[in-house]
Amino acid sequence: MREPAFWQPPSTWLSRLLMPLAAIYGEIAGSRMARTGVTVGIPVLCVGNYHVGGAGKTPTSLALVALLREIGETPVVLSRGYGGSLKGPVKVDVSRHRASEVGDEPLMMARDVTVVISRDRVAGAALARSTGASVIVMDDGFQNPAVAKDASIIVIDGDRGLGNGRVLPAGPMRAPLDLQVARTDALVIVGNGTAADHVAALVAARNAPVFCAQLTPDDASLAALQGNRALAFAGIGDPQRFFRTLRNAGVDVVAEKGFPDHHAYAEDDITTLVAWAEREALTLVTTEKDMVKLRTMPGAGSIVSFAVTLAFDETAAWRAFVSERLHSARATKFRM
Repeated sequence: MREPAFWQPPSTWLSRLLMPLAAIYGEIAGSRMARTGVTVGIPVLCVGNYHVGGAGKTPTSLALVALLREIGETPVVLSRGYGGSLKGPVKVDVSRHRASEVGDEPLMMARDVTVVISRDRVAGAALARSTGASVIVMDDGFQNPAVAKDASIIVIDGDRGLGNGRVLPAGPMRAPLDLQVARTDALVIVGNGTAADHVAALVAARNAPVFCAQLTPDDASLAALQGNRALAFAGIGDPQRFFRTLRNAGVDVVAEKGFPDHHAYAEDDITTLVAWAEREALTLVTTEKDMVKLRTMPGAGSIVSFAVTLAFDETAAWRAFVSERLHSARATKFRM
């Protein structure tokens, strides 16, 4: 979906008109979040958002996976497989599955870590455990009560923030902010913007840690774009965040094209972009998430996949938080 303009401040008459529906949605979402989830036998660390749309959740999940491996864990990512046709539970196979089957984000992550998709998260957790997981990284699902979580890590883009702060459909929030903050164990702010400062204050007031992190471009991606003028495109929750990342990395982005989140690219889309780039002598660049959907399309070979990783400003504090949560879960819930 493409985010409507009235979800961003300032408030408009349409957002105010939808407030009664938002109140009903928020009440339902809040009561749903309060349900007790199933304990699945191993620790579950959830990486989620307060709102719909992009914030850096997938890079955060992959950064968490990397840390867990460093401390001797065997993480498996559990995803709903949004945008895919398979209900699961199924282990994602990058050589066999397509984004249309398992979703673009799971297919991208499966290049680096075992990923299980399942609409039924309890069944998905069981499959993840059967593959040898010592810990589950739940990609999204913060508002879903099916599985009990041992830590809920919320990601916010520092430039974008929470839009107008209102609940769907009046704004981008998945549930009232106070109810979500109450279930937040850590907050990760991506980038140096100040749009999330008020949320950080609310989380810190609960004595939950607030971490700052930056998207760091891959050296090979930067080298492929060095000295070139770029045409950037993306079908993610916040394409402008990708375009900002490119420019902040020194890429000369002279044209850009945004598509809706999880956009199902047609060959005409790519043909049009390739022709545009050739006409203007530009280099096409997109996200890794978009690239997994384009790998078999004509013209895909001319597109640069811009890879990024998430680097935490305070790595020791981040490591200590994750380690403590795992220790606490095993000491209280998973005694042998």
